[in-house]
Amino acid sequence: MSPLLYPDAFISPLEIDEAVTRALAEDLGRAGDVTSTATVPAGTRGRAVVVARKGGTIAGLPLIEATLRRLDPGVSITAHKRDGATVEAKTKLMTIEADARALLAAERTALNFAGHLSGIATATAGFVKLIAHTKARVCCTRKTTPGLRALEKYAVRCGGGFNHRFGLDDAILIKDNHIAIAGGIAAVLMRAKAVAGHLVKIEIEVDTLDQLREVLDAGGADVALLDNMSPDDMRQAVELVAGRLVLEASGGITLETAAQVAETGVDYLSSGAITHSAPNLDVALDIEM
Repeated sequence: MSPLLYPDAFISPLEIDEAVTRALAEDLGRAGDVTSTATVPAGTRGRAVVVARKGGTIAGLPLIEATLRRLDPGVSITAHKRDGATVEAKTKLMTIEADARALLAAERTALNFAGHLSGIATATAGFVKLIAHTKARVCCTRKTTPGLRALEKYAVRCGGGFNHRFGLDDAILIKDNHIAIAGGIAAVLMRAKAVAGHLVKIEIEVDTLDQLREVLDAGGADVALLDNMSPDDMRQAVELVAGRLVLEASGGITLETAAQVAETGVDYLSSGAITHSAPNLDVALDIEM
C-alpha cells in the first residue's frame, strides 16, 4: 500500500485485504467481468483518474489501490490526495495506469468503498467543525454495516472523529438492560469491577441525575453515558461529576443539536448516524485514453 494515501489514522492491511477479497468475489462471481473480457482486447492498457464530484472529506483511497492491485499487481498509481483530505468538487484524487480489463472490473467495487467511506468521513467532519470551539470530541458507535466496522471506524478517524469500542470484547459498557437484570446500579458495578482487568474501562449508562449519583456513590465506573438527557441535565451532570468521570452524551444527537450538547461541558458526543446514515460521497473514475 502506498503510504501517500494514508493519513495518521492507519488501518490494518489485513482488514483491507479481507474486505477487498469479499467484495470482488461478490462482484466477479464465477466467470469474472464477462463484458470487459468480451469487448476489450487482452493486453490493452488503460489510464484513468479518480475524481470527487462533490466536495467533502476523503476516505477509502487505500481500498481503491488494494482493489486494483488485486486484479493487476503491476498497476501504477499517482496519489494527488490522501485520506483525511478535505476537497472541493471536481478534485482529482489519484491517477491510475493499469491493465484495461482489470481497471474496468475493479471500478465499481473500488468506488463503492471510496464513496461510502468518504461519506462517513464527511459526516463526521461536519460534527467536528460544529463543536470545535468546545473540548468535546465526536465518537462513533457499534451501529455499523456488518463486516465493515473496522473500515467505517477508520473513516470516522479520517473525518477527525474518535472511536468508541470496536466490539463487545474490548470494553465494558453497562446499559439499562444489564442494570435491570443484575439488580441495580450498585450490584452491576460490583460484578463488573470483580472481573475487569486493569486495562479494561467500565462505562455505565444513566438516564437521570439520580442514577448518576448512584454511580458516583458505588464507585468503580470510568465513564458515564448520559442517555437522552436534556442540555440542562447534562450541565448539572458535569457539575455533579466535577471531573471524577468521563462523560459521554448519547441519544439522537444531530448536526442541529451537536453544538448545544458540546457546550454543556461533556467530554464526548456519540453518534450512530455518522456511520449508519451518512450519505454516499460521489466519487467517480474517468477513463483517459
